[in-house]
Amino acid sequence: MLPRCVAIIPARYASSRFPGKPLADILGRPMFWHVYQRALECSSIREAYLATDHERIYRSAVDLDVPVFMTSKAHESGTDRIMEAARKMDLDPECIVVNIQGDEPALEPGMLDQLLVPFVSASQANITTLVRSIDSATAENPDVVKVVISETGRALYFSRSLIPYSQDRQGSFLGHIGLYAYRMEYLKKFSSLGPSPLEKFEKLEQLRFLEADIPIHVVQTEHVSHGVDRPEDISRIVKMLKERRK
Repeated sequence: MLPRCVAIIPARYASSRFPGKPLADILGRPMFWHVYQRALECSSIREAYLATDHERIYRSAVDLDVPVFMTSKAHESGTDRIMEAARKMDLDPECIVVNIQGDEPALEPGMLDQLLVPFVSASQANITTLVRSIDSATAENPDVVKVVISETGRALYFSRSLIPYSQDRQGSFLGHIGLYAYRMEYLKKFSSLGPSPLEKFEKLEQLRFLEADIPIHVVQTEHVSHGVDRPEDISRIVKMLKERRK
């Protein structure tokens, strides 16, 4: 049986490619509102909160009755931001905190259910994330993070480089989807460890756990992530959401 599951959505205002992204209008509502609604559609999650660093986002959330925490502007990662919000809630060490990216307004709620499966089915699962199969052309893109896993479904390594290396660029590749779930105890460990050498080298915060010999359980999904990186991505998301409403 799952313990209490709390979703926290980091919503940072600053972005080099899309400043103010969480407030982008999508069908008459800001982007963060859609992410919040997707979180609540997950059958395993009963509570969802926004964690932001900007007054405009905070006020907009309050106006829309979205529970929100104001957090520091100094955080370098979304995980550090949700850690601050989780501390303010004084969550139990066994509580599961789900980190949902704030730029996923078309998130498939079933992905969150899949993310939480190892906490019931796997012994000693404390951190989970999602992956999906990708083709070799997609795997060549350094913006797509790749992961290799063990026979027991634990992450061996994450990289922006092509892993596993294939001389003829053929083979099976797994692309990482940036959704995480942590027991509160291990979310605290993330902050206490501080940035690790490989984390800083690859610019991938999840490597902090692996370098500390803390396993990450990986779940493969058939769903596709539809994040918003630039303003021109909004039209694609609007089309998708309209299709879902039919």
